[in-house]
Amino acid sequence: MYKIGLTGGIASGKSTVSEWLAQKGAPVIDADVVAREVVALGTPGLSELVAYFGDSILQGDGTLDRPKLGAIIFNDEAKRKMLNDILHRYIHERIDELAMMHYEQGFGAVIYDIPLLIETNWYKEMDEVWLVALEPEVQKARLMARNGLSEEEAQARISSQMSLADKKTYSQVIIDNNGTLEELMDQLIQLWQTKGDLFAKEDS
Repeated sequence: MYKIGLTGGIASGKSTVSEWLAQKGAPVIDADVVAREVVALGTPGLSELVAYFGDSILQGDGTLDRPKLGAIIFNDEAKRKMLNDILHRYIHERIDELAMMHYEQGFGAVIYDIPLLIETNWYKEMDEVWLVALEPEVQKARLMARNGLSEEEAQARISSQMSLADKKTYSQVIIDNNGTLEELMDQLIQLWQTKGDLFAKEDS
């Protein structure tokens, strides 16, 4: 099975690319969706979080209180690391299960949509890394417009992530999203023309 890691910074347009690829028939595994699934009510992941952090991280209905958990790990590096270690284990396990399901269905390749693909070293498991890229000033403007942030707030979020230049060094395919949506679509069509056959089912 050929593994393609799709990544990009905040407000990069990665979700737009991911959705387009899924519509074309590529099997896409969304790490953000999986991250929510593995701590849903009744899961081993949620039970392990409660065992470590206590019942105070739960809402009245027994589901995870994300703001409360966020407050607990805020400025506490040890607890943040523990949270990430627990989540990463369950997320990795579930993503591997989903990838195997796609493989058993006959797909030749799977897209791993993972925001922190490079930062978590998950890129090492990929055959290719596709990066949705845009320049910092464009990224800041889009983030401000999308989330209603001040320039300072937007800059702080961007600065907390790995730089575009660093991410490019790990990437085999660069999807430039500095322009219009139409220009992005043109690139994706060209990319699909060269890479689309990777996703063809063996029985097709």
